[in-house]
This record gives sequence, structure tokens and C-alpha cells, in this order.
Amino acid sequence: MRRDTIPAARLAPETESLPPADTAQEMPEHRCSFVKDEDGTVLFFAVAMMIVMFMLGGMGVDIMRFETTRTELQQTLDRSTLAAASMTQELAADEVVIDYFTKAGLADKLTQVQVDEGLNFRTVRAEAKASTNPIFLRLYSQSVVSDIEARALSVAEQRVTNVEISLVLDVSGSMAGSKLTNLKTAAKEFVDTVLDSDGENRISMSIIPYNGQVNLPQNMQELFTNRVGDHNVDDVNCFDLPPSVYSGLGMPLSGAMPVTGHVDTYSSTSTSSGYVSATDSSATPRATNRWCPVSSTNRILPPTNSKTALKNHIDGLTAVGATSINAGMKWGMTLLDPGSRPIISAMVADGSTPGYFNGRPFEYGDREGMKVVILMTDGEHFAEERLNDGYRTEASTIFRGSDGYYSRYQDRSGTTADYWVPHRNEWRTAPWPDASRATRLSWDQVWANLRVSWVAWQMYARPAGGSSTAYNNAMNMFRTKTAISDMNDQLQGVCNRAREENVIVYGIAFEAPQNGAYQIEKCASTPSHYFDATGLEIQSAFRSIASNISQLRLTQ
Repeated sequence: MRRDTIPAARLAPETESLPPADTAQEMPEHRCSFVKDEDGTVLFFAVAMMIVMFMLGGMGVDIMRFETTRTELQQTLDRSTLAAASMTQELAADEVVIDYFTKAGLADKLTQVQVDEGLNFRTVRAEAKASTNPIFLRLYSQSVVSDIEARALSVAEQRVTNVEISLVLDVSGSMAGSKLTNLKTAAKEFVDTVLDSDGENRISMSIIPYNGQVNLPQNMQELFTNRVGDHNVDDVNCFDLPPSVYSGLGMPLSGAMPVTGHVDTYSSTSTSSGYVSATDSSATPRATNRWCPVSSTNRILPPTNSKTALKNHIDGLTAVGATSINAGMKWGMTLLDPGSRPIISAMVADGSTPGYFNGRPFEYGDREGMKVVILMTDGEHFAEERLNDGYRTEASTIFRGSDGYYSRYQDRSGTTADYWVPHRNEWRTAPWPDASRATRLSWDQVWANLRVSWVAWQMYARPAGGSSTAYNNAMNMFRTKTAISDMNDQLQGVCNRAREENVIVYGIAFEAPQNGAYQIEKCASTPSHYFDATGLEIQSAFRSIASNISQLRLTQ
């Protein structure tokens, strides 16, 4: 078997392919050169990366400073606008925002404050900006980034959805003629404007006409269970409000409430030394001088949103009587006071007030409600007169004979002639004409036919010698006058308490004398809530008030 072998010579090339010894010794030097070149490239790259990272880090610092400044501005704006927009905030809204920024040391950063407010809403919009003075971004390109301003914007709004309005209107005798005509036009337009914006039965309105007193509808008067001296004369349902009720805003249903007498305490009489007939014009009462004149129209209209009912009620108002602004304001607030819910519920029950208003008046401070009084007068307080206790419906000392003549009993010691007969100018032992034909009257029966001054003169002063002292003593025995200063204090007391409960009070002085205008201005919530109107300007006053309410955007 043939066996090939590889000659040794053929292996030589593999051996010869190895590098010579001297060549192999040069390899490390070449490798070192290669490493040095690589280190230079990495260093350049590292430096470049460090520069980039430095720039990015610096830019991050600038951005963080920007965001910190912006956040501080935004948070201050949010806090300040929320506080300023609160409907319970009594300070000017823009001043509230400014105060927040001043206390935060950012007063110079506030650039704009806008306030929009109406009767049932307040919107506050504020802007602020601050320079952040960037360092690294500016180094990057001064031509592109010279400064970065942090800007912030905040808008806060509060609205209420339910509105309760008391329209308190002066219908005293001085309102007769064009003034009452202008008032009716303005008030009816007001009703239309306000209620046209109410599509969800959120606005209730009451009308409180007042003169020397405030007349209530019969069903409302009967809710007061402790009526004192109720004469039961139709359409004469006023109360002589006790001074104590002016210390609060409500009207207690169970407290003693003296009914205003159907009486003429104001008109004077003939003070002739002789007899003046009981049918003489100076003896009989004047209907217009009764403190609570008979009226089926000059009386409270309980809360409703019926434009027809409201405008018809306004059309029916008549001008008569004196002026007691305090009583008008007190009843206006009574119909807004939460304690009057039983009154409103009763009005709902008999159909005087729509059922969806049951549960009103809302609590004071209800976030979804607003209470408004519009108080209007053309005059000033006139000293109110009221009957004293004991001379309302109690049995009197006056007798009326079957022939129409009067006599009076007085217990006189030392004689049995205890009956004064004025038309005879004599004392008798029995009432005129005799005991069988004379009827003892109650005081309300006396006042139905005789004015107080005639009784004071003919029945008391003449038998005492006809002196003015005797006459004045008799008048003071029958009636009391409330001092005008006390009436002013009572009015302002109610106004102050209304403001404390955040009730908005608008005041309209309609061609009023100086003191009347002063009292109305002082009662209004702020000077901007007061209007001094002449002639047709009363329409502008009511329009200005209505324009606020007409901005209602009712929301749930």
C-alpha cells in the first residue's frame, strides 16, 4: 500500500510566515500609539457632553425658577379672587385682591383686576406677571431669550339662584298726583324686567305699601293669635307695633299685638266755649286722618311671581295718610325673615302665594339665596299716634241717647250728679236722656263716629272749665305720639340688622325732604345702593336696580 508523505520542505512556508524576532518586538509600540489616539477622542466627547449637560442643567434651573414663580403667582391669584368673589365679602373686591398680593410681597406683580357684579352675582378676574431673569437661557442666545415672564390668570365667580324681594312703597297723602303715577309706571316696569329673567320660579316678590301704618290682608292678620283691641272693621288690619319688635327682624306670631284703632286721633276740633254738635264737621272723624285708613288695595301682597297680580296690586295703590317709614321697613324685613315661614305657608295654603315658594323665606346666609329690600319714600317720618291701652275696645264712660246726644259718666265725690251732658252744659244724675234710653258704648264705638279731639274738648275740657291744660291732659290720656327721633332710630336699627344679615337694601328718595332723604340714604347698603330721584327719574332708579336682577343666570 502506497503511503504518501509530506516533504519537510513543504512545511517551511508556514515556519517562514512567522514574523522575524525583531519585528515581533516592535508590536507593543504600535499598540500604544493606537490607545493614545483613542483617549483624545473620548476626552473631546466627554468635554462636549459636559458642556451640553451643564447647559441643560442650567436651563432646568431657569425653568424651575420660572415654574416656582408662576405657581406662586397662580396660587395667590386663586386665593385672592375666591375671597373677593364671595357675596358675603363687604370690602371692595379689587381691594381684597390687592391686599392678598401685598401681604404675599407680590404687589408689583399684579397687573389687572376686573370686577363684574350684580344683585345676585360677583365675578372677579385678575392677572399677574413676573420676570424670572433667566441666566442660562440668556447665555444660550441673548438675541432670542432676553427674559422669561411668568404669567398667571384667575377668574372666580359666585352666583345665587334664589331671590326674595320686598318692594316697600310709600303711599302717603303726599304721593297723590303725578308722583304716584310715575311710581306705578316705574314699579310695574321693574316687575316685568325682573320676572322676565326668571324661567324657573326662583324669584319671589312682595309689595308692602305703607303710610302711617302698614295694612295687612285679613288672613295674614289673623295669624297673629294675641291681637289686642281688635275692632273687626273690614280692611283695617294694621298693628301698633310694640317698640320691642324693632330689636329684631322677625315678627312674633304669639306676642301681644295691639290692633291700630279705627280712630281719628289727629284732626283738631272747635274749642268754642259752647257746645258744638256731634255731627259738626269738626266733630266727626276724617277718613284720611285715620292712622290705618280703610283700604282693600293699600295692603301687603304676600310673596308671588305673578306679574299680573303684582302689577294689578300696584295699579290699585292710592295716596292717603301719614308716613311711617320704620313700619314699612319692618314689615318688608318680616317677609324676608326665616321666622316668617309659618306666614308664607299659610299664604300658600289659601292660594295667596304659589306652592313652589313654600319653605321660604330662606335662612340668612343661604349660599343659594339672596334677600333684597327696595325702600322708597317721598317724605319723612311723621310722629305716629296710637290709642293707649284701655281706650281701644273696652267699655267706655260715654253714653249715647236714643236721640243722638251724648253724655259721660264721672264719679264725683259729694254729689250724685255724675253724668256730664255737653249739649245741656250740665251735670245730671243719669245719662241723657235717661237710663232706659241711653246706651253705654265701647271705645271703638265712640271712635267710629267721633274724633278724639271732640271727645277731649266737649266731654273732658269743658266740664273742667275749658282750659287748654284740661284738653291736653285728655288728649294724652287717649293717645300717645311716637317721637320722630324714635322712629328714625327704629328704622336705622332694622336697616343695620338687615345689613348684618347680608340683606341688600336699595333706597330711593323720591322728591323727599332733606331728613327723609338722609334716612333712606343711611339705610341703603352702600352709597351706590341709594338713589335720589325727581319726576321721571324714579324710572331710572328702578331700571338700574332691575338691571342687576335681570342678569340672573339660574343654575342648579
